[in-house]
Order: sequence, then structure tokens, then C-alpha cells
Amino acid sequence: VQLQASGGGLVQAGGSLRLSCAASIRTFGNYGMGWFRQAPGNEREFVAAISRGAVVSTSYTDSVKGRFTISRDNAKNTVYLQMNSLKSEDTAVYYCAASNRRIATDSRGYDYWGQGTLVTVSS
Repeated sequence: VQLQASGGGLVQAGGSLRLSCAASIRTFGNYGMGWFRQAPGNEREFVAAISRGAVVSTSYTDSVKGRFTISRDNAKNTVYLQMNSLKSEDTAVYYCAASNRRIATDSRGYDYWGQGTLVTVSS
């Protein structure tokens, strides 16, 4: 299983970015997917998760609610993170991950990890 995150870059505060994570998983739809981030000097933290299955549910950390949206396209084996109204505190390396669980908000619930993409928000 390989996860390839992309879409990071430099953006001004208040701007938007969309991260993508392409998965080389034969049964992508059977995995819960998530995004995490790690800022310099900080531990990796949960950002957003989306469930597997026909009835999709999502979960967000409080600091991104109303600004970030996670979605998935099972036909393209891709999960997205739309990030709006970006703030300097959103600066981090963003990682996507795949879980054998329906949905997970803890990093210990994930089985596969991508390499990360850097998001830098300038104030």
C-alpha cells in the first residue's frame, strides 16, 4: 500500500489549498482515511477523518471545523482535504493515512501512512 500526498505549498493567511492523497489500494473504499499534521517541534496531530462505506461520516479537530473539508473519490482512489481561511498556525507537514477501521481519529488507528506534504501559511 502506498499513499502519495500532494498539493502543499506556500499561501498567504486567509487563502486556500486543496491537498490530495492518491492511494495504491486495490479496495480503497474499504479503508477509513485521515489527515494528520505535524508542525516543527510539535507532535503529530489529528486533522480530519472520513469513514469507509456507503454512509460517509467525517470528523474534524476543533481548530479546523468550518474551515477544512475532507472528502473522498473512491473511483479515483483519492482523498482530499480542502483548506480554506488558512491561518499561520496551520503551517505543518500534512500526512494522509489509511485505516482498516471504519473511521479513526487517533494515529494508532491507522495502518498506512503517506510521506507528507508541506503547507506553509504566511501571515
